[in-house]
Amino acid sequence: MTETNIDVRGQTCPVPLVECRKAIRKASPGDEIIIQGTHPASKKEIPMACEAMGIEVVEVDETDDKEWKIRIKR
Repeated sequence: MTETNIDVRGQTCPVPLVECRKAIRKASPGDEIIIQGTHPASKKEIPMACEAMGIEVVEVDETDDKEWKIRIKR
């Protein structure tokens, strides 16, 4: 199992979701992907998109008022 970190802090839609999808395509089953960002809409869109694709959302963590981290498992 590998872990991939994606830093999209400062990026707005659709960049965080696009980067997340790219990482999912490259990942092997069981791999974890951690996405860090600041765009509020992406914090909602990424988990919804992952669930629609059948990807497990392990955790959505708001590190502070502006930043968030989403951990997903392929």
